[in-house]
Amino acid sequence: MKTSTNQKPNPAAKAAERYRWVRSMPKAVTTFAVLFAFFAIAKTSDAAPPKPRMVVLTDVSTWETDDSESLVRLMVHADMLEIEGLVFSTGWSLDKTRDDFIGLIHDAVNAYEKDLPNLQKRSSQTQHQKDETRQEIGYWPSPKYLRDRTMLGSKKRGAEHVGEGNDSPGSKLIIELADEDDDRPVWITVWGGGNTLAQAVWRVQQDRSEEEFKKFLNKLRVYTITDQDREQRTPYSDSSHQWLRKEFADDLFFIWDECAWKLQNGTGKKNWPEYAKHIQNHGNLGKVYPKYKYGVEGDTPAFLHLMPVGLNDPNVPNQGGWGGYSTWGKGEDGTTFCYTNHDGDAKATCTSLHRHFYPATFNNFAARMDWANDGTGNRNPNVTIDDSEGIEILTRNPKQGSTVTLDASGSSDPDDDKLTFHWWVLSAAGTLPGDVKITNGDKSVASIEVPHGSAGKTFHVICEVTDDGDHHLSSYRRIIFEPTE
Repeated sequence: MKTSTNQKPNPAAKAAERYRWVRSMPKAVTTFAVLFAFFAIAKTSDAAPPKPRMVVLTDVSTWETDDSESLVRLMVHADMLEIEGLVFSTGWSLDKTRDDFIGLIHDAVNAYEKDLPNLQKRSSQTQHQKDETRQEIGYWPSPKYLRDRTMLGSKKRGAEHVGEGNDSPGSKLIIELADEDDDRPVWITVWGGGNTLAQAVWRVQQDRSEEEFKKFLNKLRVYTITDQDREQRTPYSDSSHQWLRKEFADDLFFIWDECAWKLQNGTGKKNWPEYAKHIQNHGNLGKVYPKYKYGVEGDTPAFLHLMPVGLNDPNVPNQGGWGGYSTWGKGEDGTTFCYTNHDGDAKATCTSLHRHFYPATFNNFAARMDWANDGTGNRNPNVTIDDSEGIEILTRNPKQGSTVTLDASGSSDPDDDKLTFHWWVLSAAGTLPGDVKITNGDKSVASIEVPHGSAGKTFHVICEVTDDGDHHLSSYRRIIFEPTE
């Protein structure tokens, strides 16, 4: 299973046979399978799509309050993500767990329980399902569901604590979730150290055949906020993250973020008065939203990447979205390969996208805190492109040199707010060099001029629709152009 190659692996593509919607990205971008299975809406069904599945590994503590902040934001987005595990473990400043710190997770869940009657009004939900193991977007989980999935992970930090005798409730949970009869991948969002995940990987490697082990790895998606399974100034070799990247790069999808978290940390700190005004003390969740110590919500990009808002497929890191942008390359440790963004064009694109999307992500948070506090508030627009409703990423195959009309006039707002439109090209996501001309880019109906010589290339058009309600909420659709001759 060991690999030392710098060739781009394709763990998502290996799992693609288990999905109904599969399409291959061009080699020049990222040879990836675009898995629409968990966020494509079929026109023939009124059912909402299933949520992305996720597990949180957090080193929440009283001296690094950003994890508690991110937990609050996660709770008010619990209708968008299937939170299958809230696992307390270690991190940069926490070499071993403390029994009292898991109580900080319970504080967030308890506050969620108190605000839940108000939050449920956002989607007119009146009760909980008896079986909450497969949730649709828009469903608010019960507090019991979240409490049952709050548990301890690895008690000590570092790669040295992976192996026999180190199984934990958290590592066992990861194995159980991956084994479930569910085609959706399991996203492990690592807010602290990830040796709970590493222990799960080690255990399955010991107990199963090579084929079964690969199947397990292919089911997982990992998004780490930096590399925290070590003390911050010690070698990367101390971390189980490096072991995972080095040994299993061909089969384990791994995003190592070194850009989005720093930008969120710093931008949040710079704009703290807005958090104090719109987040703190809004509802019971706002009461447990602490002031920053070093930065604000550094872990939030790990789940913003998964948010099903029509903007990106999380399985394709170089599409770019609310949770940043990354490409395949050598990590900051200089020895292992993964999807990362610590330097070069990837860092520049990640930075640009953060600046563009930060107002929208904050506004989304603030509006949801209004719901937590008052049981009323603003809701996001619904974007319709050429009669296609929902959040599915669309594809167009026009001839090069032609003009394509995209019609979003069927878009609507649940609160009857006025909508504004912004069509733009996310250049870094495609392979076409140069500019693409968009006519009427601020109207509901826009024209895209497909460049001559663009056959065999791709470019991505984003339709960004924003309402004029409180906090000005945005929704999106992505249209991938693949011109032909």
